[in-house]
Amino acid sequence: MGAAMRRIHVGNALSAFGLGFTVPYLYVYVAQVRGLGAMTAGLVLAVFAVAALVVLPLAGRAIVRRGPLPVLLATLVTAAVGALSLGLAGSAPAVLGAAALLGAGQAVMQPALATMIVDCSAAETRSRAFATQFFLQNLGLGVGGLIGGHLVDTTRVSSFTLLFAIEAAMFLLLAVVMSTVRTPHAPRIADAPALSAKGGWRQLLENRAMVQLSVLGFVLFFACYGQFESGLSAYGVEAAGISTSALGTALAANTLMIVVAQFAVLKFVERRRRSRVIAGVGLIWAVAWVVAGYAGLGHGSQEMATAAFVSTYALFGLGEAMLSPTVAPLVADLAPTGMAGQYNSAFALVKQFALAVGPAVGGPLGASLPTPYIATFLLFSLGISVLAIRLGKRLTTAQDHPWLAARSRVVARGGAASESVSA
Repeated sequence: MGAAMRRIHVGNALSAFGLGFTVPYLYVYVAQVRGLGAMTAGLVLAVFAVAALVVLPLAGRAIVRRGPLPVLLATLVTAAVGALSLGLAGSAPAVLGAAALLGAGQAVMQPALATMIVDCSAAETRSRAFATQFFLQNLGLGVGGLIGGHLVDTTRVSSFTLLFAIEAAMFLLLAVVMSTVRTPHAPRIADAPALSAKGGWRQLLENRAMVQLSVLGFVLFFACYGQFESGLSAYGVEAAGISTSALGTALAANTLMIVVAQFAVLKFVERRRRSRVIAGVGLIWAVAWVVAGYAGLGHGSQEMATAAFVSTYALFGLGEAMLSPTVAPLVADLAPTGMAGQYNSAFALVKQFALAVGPAVGGPLGASLPTPYIATFLLFSLGISVLAIRLGKRLTTAQDHPWLAARSRVVARGGAASESVSA
């Protein structure tokens, strides 16, 4: 990795570390510590989603026109102000306003950082770069959550204020680190009259492969990430009788699997067709839902149910480790020159929409109708495999199998072998 990429990864770890301090405790903070009730806490979580859905369509155009770094710095300051304000807010309007700032800043960070990674990597190194980003994100979240859990005290508001202040400080530290990054020159679209924001979105929607990938991405995030803290946890508690401590163990198993497996699976994933890797993830997650079904609908002991439930989260983690070096680089490779910011923002918008719809559907279903819940998301996981195979038919070799394409270019430069390659 070059110096720019190293700093991007350090900054990414810092932001995840800061988020880890507050994300697990946000609901408790609003509902109980501030005494604003469960409804206000639920509205705060909704505001995060709404803020992301509002700003992401604008973020892509800004990244394309101005570059990812200025956009990232602005959003980091916005997120820092939102985090600190949330730690000091004592009324419902103040909490909701601060959540809107924090949610908007967090949402735009993702495509801005992804575009910087694209600018600092080549097609051959992009999968490893995004795998490293995902590894550091989960490591940072895990460590931040662990430290935050030892600092927090539900009887003292000041302990939560400290957590949000640390989060704000991490965002500002990330801004300082990112301001020193010098990315390679990437094309920018400066002729606004010729290529309006509406025209940029129209161009994206005309890319059939990108549209198919967006549909696939919605199903991925809806069927996995959208269920972690809502439907699957509700199902575990209500149907499988999982304790809160076992639920925490399951979440830890998910993070541990990602940290342990990420680089172990990377070499395997890099040398396979991306569409087949995604299809394989669908099958792994289908097995995970079957195991979850045994945990809540089987007739084994409570210990077996708990072990099966923890295994479900671990299997999801294995699939996530396979996706991180696959999906994000594919979005970048589908983007025309200079449009990576627009494509990254569009895919982030799809993700946020799935994360907003997923809990709304999965939470009530998992709590009250366990059998239909498992059957529904088992079918969604199998649907991932079908959609991935269909997507593969629209991709070029360079997009679907970049490792093979790179080998072909090397052989072609070898002289005599080029004739057999072109044939």
